[in-house]
Amino acid sequence: MDKITFLSSSANGFESTMKQPPDSQIIRRPPKRAVEVESLLTAEDVAKRLNVSNDWVWDHSSRKKPFLPVIRMGDGTLRYRQSAIESFIDERERISAMRRRAS
Repeated sequence: MDKITFLSSSANGFESTMKQPPDSQIIRRPPKRAVEVESLLTAEDVAKRLNVSNDWVWDHSSRKKPFLPVIRMGDGTLRYRQSAIESFIDERERISAMRRRAS
């Protein structure tokens, strides 16, 4: 096996040696990907997207069905992930289609 020498950055020039495992034992991980940050929507943004009133959004973020997926901030404001709102729309569309087929 090959030896690798590491030099420390300390002032005393301390050296240590480590044995490197054979290539078959080296674990290679894929590079980390940059995390895509999704901006959060306000209740007003959601109301515009769904073409409903702000009161409807507030009501359906807390107690009424269908329940909107919401993130409650510490100061009482509400925020929504755009992807969660799109999933909500898809789910409502699916339920509507099932009702039409059942009729």
